[in-house]
Amino acid sequence: MVWLNWQHQKVKHLLNPPAISLRQPFHILTITLLSLLLPLSFLLLSRFSNAHYYLLSLDSFPSSQISSFLLSFLLYTNATVLYLIVSIISTTTLVHSLTGKDVTFASESPKPILRPRLYTAWIFICTLQVCVSLGIEGSIAAGIDGASSTVGMERSLLSRLIFFLGLHETMLHWSRVVVRPAVDDTIFGVATDERWAERAAMAASFGTLCWWKLRDEVESLVAVAEFRLGSEVLILSRSGVADFFAWWLYYLTVTIGMIKIVKGFMWLGMLLLCRRAVKGSSPDSSGDEDKV
Repeated sequence: MVWLNWQHQKVKHLLNPPAISLRQPFHILTITLLSLLLPLSFLLLSRFSNAHYYLLSLDSFPSSQISSFLLSFLLYTNATVLYLIVSIISTTTLVHSLTGKDVTFASESPKPILRPRLYTAWIFICTLQVCVSLGIEGSIAAGIDGASSTVGMERSLLSRLIFFLGLHETMLHWSRVVVRPAVDDTIFGVATDERWAERAAMAASFGTLCWWKLRDEVESLVAVAEFRLGSEVLILSRSGVADFFAWWLYYLTVTIGMIKIVKGFMWLGMLLLCRRAVKGSSPDSSGDEDKV
């Protein structure tokens, strides 16, 4: 009996390391891909905002080549759901940046079967996944491409850097609060600690997406609204509400980026003060003062 238990422990020890080594790359890849849903949502919203402007204001959008139902679904239903989810995530990120506390969407139940927080996370992930997938397929079919935009004013390099810093912080909050709990429970069954490889993979993928698409297209979110206001176009219709939400999301993300920069300067200042205090209270300096 003892020999059988020893053999069982030996087999378990031999089989577990490869299983763990295979799970960890899959875990990092899954979290990275699901985290990219947020910046992809910003990309789709900027394209929808740009297409909506050309369709209603310039009458130059090739609407005769696409289905009117597909176009209305993309510009209204799908975009509305995206605006709602991204607004919730961005608002909770702003609250976390100001207070340091995470806003939970549901309280955790003491019963292991009832887990509303985990179910809420999966609802957010699945809804955003469906909206992004339908938006990408629909934008390709409709010929919506933000790269051909000529609307609005080009932002400065500093403004772009602040926005992308805020968007990166929002993506990290989305990954930490929503994506990670769901993926950890599915793959490992328990919560895991964040690894440097996971942070590096998300940063590299986010930087690639920004350089490839976002840097040329995401400014349509705010440029369309500002151009319509500058042209004295009344924003009272359904399109005006969408323009307002796009403008609000852009500057909300910029605010998050500015808070991140201010916190970085504050942390650097505190670090310099602590080093100066430690250096001033060192034994060598006190000995020199006694000699004087």
